[in-house]
Amino acid sequence: MGDFLPICRADMEARGWDQCDFVYVVGDAYVDHPSFGHAIISRVLEAAGYKVGILSQPDWKRPESVTALGRPRLGFLVTGGNMDSMVNHYAVSKKRRQRDAYTPGGVMGRRPDYATVVYCNLIRRVYKDIPIVIGGIEASLRRLAHYDYWSDSLKRSILLDSQADLLLYGMGERAIVEVAEALNSGLRPRDITFVDGTVFRSDTPAVPVPHIVLPSYQALRQDKRRYAESFYTQYRNTDPFSGKALVEPYGEREFVVQNPPQKPLSQREMDRVYALPYQRTYHPSYEALGGVPAIEEVRFSLVSCRGCFGGCSFCALTFHQGRIIHTRSHESLLREAEKMTWEPDFKGYIHDVGGPTANFRQPACAKQLRAGACPDRQCLFPRPCKNLTADHRDYLALLRKLRQVPGVKKVFIRSGLRFDYLLADRDDAFFRELVRYHVSGQLKVAPEHVADAVLDKMGKPRHAVYRRFVEKYEALNRQYGLKQYIVPYLMSSHPGSGLREAVILAEYLRDIGHAPEQVQDFYPTPSTLSTAMYYTGLDPRTMEPVYVPTSPHEKAMQRALMQYRNPKNYALVREALVKAGRQDLIGYGPRCLIRPTPPGAPARKPGKPPAKGRRDGRTGPPKPHRPSRNPANNPRGRRKP
Repeated sequence: MGDFLPICRADMEARGWDQCDFVYVVGDAYVDHPSFGHAIISRVLEAAGYKVGILSQPDWKRPESVTALGRPRLGFLVTGGNMDSMVNHYAVSKKRRQRDAYTPGGVMGRRPDYATVVYCNLIRRVYKDIPIVIGGIEASLRRLAHYDYWSDSLKRSILLDSQADLLLYGMGERAIVEVAEALNSGLRPRDITFVDGTVFRSDTPAVPVPHIVLPSYQALRQDKRRYAESFYTQYRNTDPFSGKALVEPYGEREFVVQNPPQKPLSQREMDRVYALPYQRTYHPSYEALGGVPAIEEVRFSLVSCRGCFGGCSFCALTFHQGRIIHTRSHESLLREAEKMTWEPDFKGYIHDVGGPTANFRQPACAKQLRAGACPDRQCLFPRPCKNLTADHRDYLALLRKLRQVPGVKKVFIRSGLRFDYLLADRDDAFFRELVRYHVSGQLKVAPEHVADAVLDKMGKPRHAVYRRFVEKYEALNRQYGLKQYIVPYLMSSHPGSGLREAVILAEYLRDIGHAPEQVQDFYPTPSTLSTAMYYTGLDPRTMEPVYVPTSPHEKAMQRALMQYRNPKNYALVREALVKAGRQDLIGYGPRCLIRPTPPGAPARKPGKPPAKGRRDGRTGPPKPHRPSRNPANNPRGRRKP
């Protein structure tokens, strides 16, 4: 099986192992690629000298499935996978998805709902006293009390429900090695309370570092306003330099303690992580099952950065990767690009060079690596901070080097671009080369909405900023003789969006002639500002009330408005326009969204005379007869020869 990590006893024996140090239980298929969290953590531990076995998608209905690699010497590591298992399983409508891209063959149903909790409880049934450490996106975003959209309830910290000993949040490379060394030295899991980027249980609220005691879980369940306040306290303490420890009570002798976040990796540390001996594909045992579909999106892409100071309200990156950008060196990225060109399936196209936000290649300002990100304001919202360093020179230099790698025909950028950050750069050299070299016919950007009231709740720039971006993009395409388009990502039903705002969005789509094939409805995932708004009806930043569309019918109307051209949506669109008081958009004029009658329906009943004397069946008074100015078309005024 090459240099993949062991997945069965036979693999362990081939390496001469009697026992693993850690068994890594993961809800995804085993893909040894640095875009998959389990690959990074297992390779980091391997580089630190530990023996790691991978137990992928064990059968949660059989407790003995967790014994496939035997009892590990130091403990189990557990993650639900690259996605939250509930997001993986369910659309925003709560209907079951048909495909799981992280499972061999795309088969759905190979992992349980709330996978991290289920796997941990399975392990506890078999190994009562084994240390269990949880991590990954599912654990990271559920580390304290959180609103769970799928059960419509406020859930406890996942650390308690999983019965795990320790939780790692964020990316976790440095933290996992510290935890492994502590366990290897003989420390009990309950004594590992000193590692940044971890959450642990305690029977006392006394913490020997600066900390904040949050409202108790019981108080949060009783008062949504207190939850909004608690959440914003958490939001303001996600910085590794200024953030304090947080203590959340669950009873008189039960507390969950979150240590401050792990410090950002240096560029040298990032380079080491991405230089580890990944096989860059899925385990060969999956080949007969059709492979793992998720690899196709990242196989020929480069991760150049982590973190995001964009601050979108609906994004959980602030809680997971933080706001401080850390990057890989040009040399590291060029080496990986060269390895890509050796792969037999490489066609000469690098699909992406980016991260959460592609054009962030340095911290937002000089002070962030010294004092951290500001807890009380955003770098770009509501407008760029005066201290912002808007500079694309390093990113541009990297892209130029990648274009020169032998075997590379084209380098695309498909990660999100912050257009407001792009416009803040006074030097437009990157913008010009983006248009000339790095767009594959369509540039996907995410204005998300056009109504400023909604954009304010989203933490996004005002619509006028996006219009300026579009105008410059189109001007550059004309200048270079290119026919490239913008595909905007737009969202319906976000907190703050009522039917009035949804109609404004539909009018914008009419004006630009865009008919989206798919519509993204707001999805309340754990640990985002927008989800806190959805649950509490309050904006945690201001504690002001915010309108939240929660009924499935209203959400369906908002989605339908974005696809008003679809005949199947006619009834919903008409109902939405009437409820919004926008009947002016129902008619035959060029600005109308729909006709007065459904598509395919007759304009009037057979045999019925035209309404109010109109020949075309339209309502309203007939226009007065105006003789044509051309005598040839005017029989009454035509002169006799």
